[in-house]
Amino acid sequence: MRILYTITKAEMGGGQVHVLDLLRGFHNQHELHLATGEEEFLTSEARKLGVRCHILPDLIHETNPRRDARAVAQMTRLVRGLRPDLVHSHTTKAGLVARAAAAACRVPSVFTAHSWAFSDGVSMAWKLMGVPTEWVAARISDRIINVSEANRNLALRYRLGPARRLVTVHNGIPQTGCIAQPGNTETPEIVMVARFAAQKHHELILEAFAGIVMPSLLTFIGNGPRMEEMKALAARLGVAGRVRFLGERSDVAELLAKAHVFALASHWEGFPLSILEGMRAGLPVVTTDAGGSAEAVLHGSTGYVVRKADTGGFRAALENLCRNSQLRALMGEAGRTRFMNHFSLEQMLRKTSALYEEVWRERGRMHHSPQPQVERVGTL
Repeated sequence: MRILYTITKAEMGGGQVHVLDLLRGFHNQHELHLATGEEEFLTSEARKLGVRCHILPDLIHETNPRRDARAVAQMTRLVRGLRPDLVHSHTTKAGLVARAAAAACRVPSVFTAHSWAFSDGVSMAWKLMGVPTEWVAARISDRIINVSEANRNLALRYRLGPARRLVTVHNGIPQTGCIAQPGNTETPEIVMVARFAAQKHHELILEAFAGIVMPSLLTFIGNGPRMEEMKALAARLGVAGRVRFLGERSDVAELLAKAHVFALASHWEGFPLSILEGMRAGLPVVTTDAGGSAEAVLHGSTGYVVRKADTGGFRAALENLCRNSQLRALMGEAGRTRFMNHFSLEQMLRKTSALYEEVWRERGRMHHSPQPQVERVGTL
């Protein structure tokens, strides 16, 4: 098959890592192409795999009717020239643009909803715009992959499309040899891996941590616009000396292997890869009941699921784990076992491949033409 993957931004992020895992998993089986709006982390890694990258300069995250129209034209020209057997799009803007282009060229399309623009916690303005646009786009989608049952149920509640076209494929990530020892008796370290954005609610972690009086450490991994604000909050709460801000790191697995507890306090989520990274490392996880987070973590078995914005509940869960090394070890082991049984990369790739074949059979096997010689798709 010739498959065109599309995503708006190429920066380091959960959606981009997910696309990269798909590229790595399928590049030896299919002819893969990647279309994004910029050169960044994802395009660099894709080229190392031999994946051809196509830059659409008007495919941007912000809403801009004129540039959005040009992005649709650029994508349509790319799809018409490539004649892929399937277009698989990710993130809201690329999903809308790519599905419109695929429909215009009569090419099958699949969209992965990492999180919906009308999820709980998203502003009313986004919901008012997101629901009707996604409803229209769903009519020209062969399948919509939801990364959690919570996502799928939300789509069904808003009647985006027939249940048959709305499927769930949980995220999966590759194995590593980096395994933590959360039951050791060192000063317990809590780690959160997330971009510093409002969605991730870092202040809840800081406020909860400030109430833990026993010796403990808190480490944040990631960059984002709210990092300096959170550093200032840590200082105001009097915990700056016990909190580390490491920024973006390429050695996350190694850092998690030295930690004792994983935490994520999001307002809303699809199915966060970072939680899977914590479980893969063998760490107990404390998370909020946002989106699919509660589908990964089994409350009381592999960690704790706390109500969103419940600072007291989050503090109690963290403190219980910090005080009890045996409990950390038991929950961490249970979490790693759950990861291996349900959320491995191999399982995700197998389910995704089966979905591709199903769509391909339904639409008829298409014949593709020679690939184009240019990599940059300019404004039409």
